[in-house]
Amino acid sequence: MKLKSLVAVLLAASAASAFAAPDTYTIDPNHTYPSFEADHMGLSFWRGKYKKTKGTVVLDRAAKTGSLDIQIEADSIDFGHEGMNAHARKEDIFDVAKFPTVSYKSKSVTFKGEVPASIEGELTLHGVTKPVTLTINKFKCIEHPMHKKEVCGADASATFNRGDFGVTKGLPFFSPEVRLSIQVEALKN
Repeated sequence: MKLKSLVAVLLAASAASAFAAPDTYTIDPNHTYPSFEADHMGLSFWRGKYKKTKGTVVLDRAAKTGSLDIQIEADSIDFGHEGMNAHARKEDIFDVAKFPTVSYKSKSVTFKGEVPASIEGELTLHGVTKPVTLTINKFKCIEHPMHKKEVCGADASATFNRGDFGVTKGLPFFSPEVRLSIQVEALKN
């Protein structure tokens, strides 16, 4: 191959990779569980999770941008205690009949090196939308051994005041601070 042709091919390949399209991933509901912990009168922490989650992740590694859109079925809340689950679904706490979905939509993603490190976004809970920043504690992508396509996983966390979202049952006897942890896996479309 002539040198001019080789240079042209390399430049074309370089330009193509520089303008690569963002990758879209679908959240795997069997490997994604937003969990939380909240104070119980200063004596202990109640921990729970949501069992039904869906959404998408978009990553453009070249541009170091991305987005996250996640929806959680509020009535899938699970404390591991059926009495508490039933109470939490009622009007005086989460009112899941009136507010059936908890959602998080990103505004921006910050990368550290080659991987996303934090997400600025908005959490909608109990019908109220407020800014919440997710810290990405761990992020990794591999080829999924069974699906034979890329899968990415992350561990993310945040802290917020439940009172800001109108979830005020038990205040001020219970601390309003909620610690959120999310294990998430998403398969490339």
